[in-house]
Amino acid sequence: MRDLTRCVKNPAVSTEGYASLTVPTHRASTITYPDGAAFARRRERGLDGYTYGLSGTPTTRTLEAQIAGLNGGERAVVVPSGLAAISLVMVAALRPGDRVLIPDNVYPPVVDLCVNYLAPRGIAHAVYDPMIGEGIAAMIDATTKLVWIETPGSGTMEVPDLPAITKVAKAKGALVGCDNTWATPLLFKPLAHGVDFASEALTKYVGGHSDLLLGSITVADLAHRAMLKDAIRPLGIGVSPDECALALRGIQTMGVRLAHAGRVAEAFARRLAAASPVARVLHPALDSCPGHAVWRRDFKGASGLFSVVLKPGLEAKLEVALSGLKVFSIGASWGGTHSLLAPMAIDRKLSDAYAPGKGAVLRFSIGLEDEEDLWAEIDTIMRKLAA
Repeated sequence: MRDLTRCVKNPAVSTEGYASLTVPTHRASTITYPDGAAFARRRERGLDGYTYGLSGTPTTRTLEAQIAGLNGGERAVVVPSGLAAISLVMVAALRPGDRVLIPDNVYPPVVDLCVNYLAPRGIAHAVYDPMIGEGIAAMIDATTKLVWIETPGSGTMEVPDLPAITKVAKAKGALVGCDNTWATPLLFKPLAHGVDFASEALTKYVGGHSDLLLGSITVADLAHRAMLKDAIRPLGIGVSPDECALALRGIQTMGVRLAHAGRVAEAFARRLAAASPVARVLHPALDSCPGHAVWRRDFKGASGLFSVVLKPGLEAKLEVALSGLKVFSIGASWGGTHSLLAPMAIDRKLSDAYAPGKGAVLRFSIGLEDEEDLWAEIDTIMRKLAA
């Protein structure tokens, strides 16, 4: 074998005696076959087989299996982001003439998806009150093929009665999908309550370090997994094994990070309820939060994300109050080691019975900094707002 060939062909190296606690990062575009006949029959390898790098490597499969196991599902599919996970469910499950129901507190880009992508393709949507419970039956007609649930609500933190909504939807022949990013499967398992598609932004608590973008969809029915794969294949959707490796690393510490962030966030939420600039604290663990009883019934705990509604008229003071931060950072996303603040504008389309109010909203994501340092900075923010 000449030198240029040796540069390309890797030598065989024994792995005898090698054992590692980490999952190898398998990077591949091309998957090779032992002979021409195996290549010709590559489609026979099925959804779990390796045929091309776009469909996954052992690193991808390991993450998918771990996510599926945590959710109590049969299979999981990993996609490039949390929004991609939601979008893929809708693209896979809906056809022209169908309709999807989305809650009024849904992650805002989902509304954009419905209005700007699904509607021009003949797929309608309707918005429902997230606290509707079994009353959603009146909204489900023959064209309703999917009901989407977010628990708790994005920004406003209401906790819908997911089992009640799911039971009614399934009885009427509609599929049900749920965004479970806030709780992760450690605190809530949607599939155990009859949901068909449990989605999550792995960018958040699974990744845990604000350095990757991934999403997942877990199913209990293999036919639903085939439905998702049939949508993924022609769209050319794939994920990087390097990001999957980061997620596999992050998931090992997710339990302790989530427990810490949840404990500190709840303590802060209760303390902030007494702060003079605060009109309302939006946190499922508080009795005042819509759906609190459902949260106590169905969830194992709370994560580190919650919102605070300021009293009307304080909007002009926000810029000064949020200047010079040393511990918190201002930014989107959440679930990482760094604590974040995000000023938000909540736009509700339906009855404002569960709306946060007229004041500005501050969303807090609690990380792993010292608890006293975090509270000292929150206290400074509150003092500037109250001045």
